[in-house]
Amino acid sequence: MEHLVWELNPVMVSFMGLTVHWYGVLFAIAITAGFQVMKRIYIKEQLDVESLDNLLIYCVIGIIVGARLAHCVFYDPGYYFSHPLKILAIWEGGLASHGGGLGAILALYYYQRKVKLPFLFLLDRLAIATAIFGFFVRIANFANSEILGEPTTLPWGVIFARVDMLPRHPAQLYEALAYLTVFIGLYALYQLTQIKQRYGALFGVFLVSVFSARIGIESLKVSQAAYTETFLSAGQWLSLPFLAVGIILLILAYRKAPANERA
Repeated sequence: MEHLVWELNPVMVSFMGLTVHWYGVLFAIAITAGFQVMKRIYIKEQLDVESLDNLLIYCVIGIIVGARLAHCVFYDPGYYFSHPLKILAIWEGGLASHGGGLGAILALYYYQRKVKLPFLFLLDRLAIATAIFGFFVRIANFANSEILGEPTTLPWGVIFARVDMLPRHPAQLYEALAYLTVFIGLYALYQLTQIKQRYGALFGVFLVSVFSARIGIESLKVSQAAYTETFLSAGQWLSLPFLAVGIILLILAYRKAPANERA
């Protein structure tokens, strides 16, 4: 069986000096998809939909700033500490999803103080939107031939011709499928069960499922760190605290009465 050869031009279209990249288009689709999920939830719960515009702005800024800083600090600190102005060169690539997640949480905290809704209530709902956002971002990584997997002899290995001619694990697609599965599961739980009344539970499920998948899939990826890693990769080490927080949130959520039963 011949392996799929992937050599998509990262530039989607170039016209009169304007260049549009596939990554940028898919990142925009990711943001739009997440926003639409949140909008649907807000309408269902009769919340202020107009306030979502502010949340969108805060989250985009938080995700980009957090993801960039995390990449610089955790994946190539020597280079960026020696060339601090390069931290601003986002167009050269380098975003770490763990930092993007923290940035989104900080943005949500700032937003929550304005709308006066429970923080965990909002985190539960944002988790659903984040899962579909993550799906499209990993598709963007695949389109861009980045975050590569290790070489493999499996029949579904992909040759990223812009990099080399070795069949590799399509780790980006593994993660995309994981995030899509998490999205479907979270949305089903939200719609069909009362878990949403246990504040923090949906976010806990999100953290446990996403970062369990990340820890497993990271073992199939080429190292992204510029330094020698230990028996765990940088991505795996960064995933462990998120996994632990998810377990704690689930325990706490089920030790308390549901929100609709509290006095």
